Amino acid sequence: MSPKEYTELLEGAARIAQSAGDLIMELYEEQAYATYEKADESPVTSADYAAHRLITEKLTELTPDIPILSEEGAHLSLVERQQWQRYWLIDPIDGTQEFIARSGDFTVVIALVEKHQPHLGVIYWPAGDKLYLAQRGAGAFRRDINGEQRLQVRQLRQPATDPVILAISRRQPRERVMQRMNPDRDLSTLPAGSCSLKACLIAEGQADCFLRVGPTGEWDTAAADVIVGEAGGSIVSEAFKPLTYNEEVELGNPNFLILGDPKVPWQDVFIRHRGHPENPPEA
Repeated sequence: MSPKEYTELLEGAARIAQSAGDLIMELYEEQAYATYEKADESPVTSADYAAHRLITEKLTELTPDIPILSEEGAHLSLVERQQWQRYWLIDPIDGTQEFIARSGDFTVVIALVEKHQPHLGVIYWPAGDKLYLAQRGAGAFRRDINGEQRLQVRQLRQPATDPVILAISRRQPRERVMQRMNPDRDLSTLPAGSCSLKACLIAEGQADCFLRVGPTGEWDTAAADVIVGEAGGSIVSEAFKPLTYNEEVELGNPNFLILGDPKVPWQDVFIRHRGHPENPPEA
């Protein structure tokens, strides 16, 4: 596939994400949705399902030959998925808890994964009307009412000592994150909603890092992986290993880190990895 073809797919995915965002906001503002509980006890709404249907229908029209894997769709076996050269990976609403809590901090997430690596990423924040998008090797950008701006992670003047800005969840107990951090490192915190929205804050330089402790899926990180990476940062497991896509039977992620300025000695900031296996049981 040529760079031009990838760009056309990225623009198509961006339009679809915005269309889904419009639908979600209509349901959100009218409170015209029902809330359910999944088998894993996580929440889901009829708005998630409506966005899933819209995105999958429009992606099928855009690329009839590219499979689609959605958090809210059927999950095929690894044997079947390994036949895919490339596929769309989507989260119709990332931050369903934020949607239900009416904070506005939820996003629409679409990624194109090729040979186990995300190649295109789109994250749309409907409540803020901000679109984040990236193509591997071509940069990351934000579009909003002020136009388009290239994204770059914040550069610290003294990477080894300057305070870092930690994006934190409004829903996750803060202690689970803070006990994994070096108490000698100065930091401030920036509360935000969905994982993908925190990734965008890091990509545009408003925050420096984020640690997610607990269950997530590959659809939560794929688009962010491209956007943050093209902005100069990275997403890795808590053991500082790259995340993988479509290589495991289960589609879950390990605990992971979203990191900004690569000059920061992050292994001295997040210290859980020292002498611990990846994702050790919580005390």
